Amino acid sequence: MSNTIAVTDADFEEQVEKHDGLAVVDFWATWCGPCRMIAPILEQLSVEYEGKVKVTKLDVDSNTRTATRFNVRSIPTLLFFKDGKLVDQVVGAVPRAQLDAKFKQHSA
Repeated sequence: MSNTIAVTDADFEEQVEKHDGLAVVDFWATWCGPCRMIAPILEQLSVEYEGKVKVTKLDVDSNTRTATRFNVRSIPTLLFFKDGKLVDQVVGAVPRAQLDAKFKQHSA
């Protein structure tokens, strides 16, 4: 059972920018190796932070408008939104401890 939610250009505003609290958006693509490396980590964190953090995934190939809007130039890129405002980002496949620290920092 997955706790991550797929978002698109069409529902990004509703799912992320109107969300109260912390929402994390994983900008990824099916062909991206590093994206596949962090996917299980994000899945684990979405379970651990259930009720505190909303974890979403946006496929950049299918949703270029949102990726362009937030100037996503390399993937994976994780954007952290608190109450609809962009507050942080992580670019690249980083260790679980680094992602966990960001989740803790922004969900407190």
